[in-house]
Amino acid sequence: MNSDTSQKSSFNWKKELKETFLIALIGVPWGLITCPDCQNYLYPILVSSTVWVVLWKGNQLTTCWMDSVVGWLEAPVKRLLLGIFGHATFTGLAIFVIYYFYLLVLDIHLGNIKMTMLIAIGVTFIVSLILYSRDFLISWKQLAIEGEKIKKEAILAKYETLKNQVNPHFLFNSFNVLTDLVYEDQDTAARFIKKLSEVYRYVLEARDKEIVTLQSEMKFVESYLFLQQIRHGDSLKFSSDIEVSNASVVPMAIQMLVENSIKHNIVSEARPLEIKIYTENGYLYVSNNLQKKNTIRKEGEGIGLENIKSRYSFLEKRPVIIDEADNTFKVGLPIINSNANTNH
Repeated sequence: MNSDTSQKSSFNWKKELKETFLIALIGVPWGLITCPDCQNYLYPILVSSTVWVVLWKGNQLTTCWMDSVVGWLEAPVKRLLLGIFGHATFTGLAIFVIYYFYLLVLDIHLGNIKMTMLIAIGVTFIVSLILYSRDFLISWKQLAIEGEKIKKEAILAKYETLKNQVNPHFLFNSFNVLTDLVYEDQDTAARFIKKLSEVYRYVLEARDKEIVTLQSEMKFVESYLFLQQIRHGDSLKFSSDIEVSNASVVPMAIQMLVENSIKHNIVSEARPLEIKIYTENGYLYVSNNLQKKNTIRKEGEGIGLENIKSRYSFLEKRPVIIDEADNTFKVGLPIINSNANTNH
């Protein structure tokens, strides 16, 4: 481990020294250009190379520091203004220190200070242009990666929603219930078929929408709960108290929470499951009395809640609320104002 670390450190130092040497070489022709009549070219070359190295490396460090303070993606205008001020300040101080170092410490007269300043401005312009171009390309690449990540999450969210809703187990259980109803109660069987068709019609209609009206979502949930109550009887109790209008929610999110309640809790005559849907302080809550099944947690569980949180994060600043206390589990979904988004 220590050997690898020392090798990595040595490699970095070699890279820095090599880069510094190459930058110094760039300063050689600049030194010759700025003093064509000089009898001794050593001093102007030395000064020019020093300016190039100090300004290049110094501005590079300045850029890294400014990136840690303000990011290009978060505040591009502020970052640009900070960059202009930071590089201008550093360049001025660096030229002042270099000039007086050669003059006072080494007793080397640099001649025309204006030409030296022009060199510095030219070097700074080139270095800043290179650094800003590099930062822009890195930020653009990062933004593209983030965009692809969001697209991927959205696709996975839609896929997970569809997979959860068009559940083969749910369909299989529904057909089993329907088989018994056909012989026992044909009227109820007819209603069961109608509700089942309404559930799957809604899934097909709403799966590509970002939001749907709360009214249409609750109609879908009530159809789904009708099917579940036929299956579970009095072991499953449901009540709703919704006092909002002109509201929207993410499609199939409420149904997914109801399905999770039934899936992860005991539903029996001795211990009936009570599901409540109500609105409070701009949120729609789905709650149930907590009576978890004593089963081993399977891989992939909890994806449903993550799915809901991910979809809401694209539409709402308010977070999804998850609360487990006093033998009650509840999830709060932010209610979306329909006037703010007409995509439903």
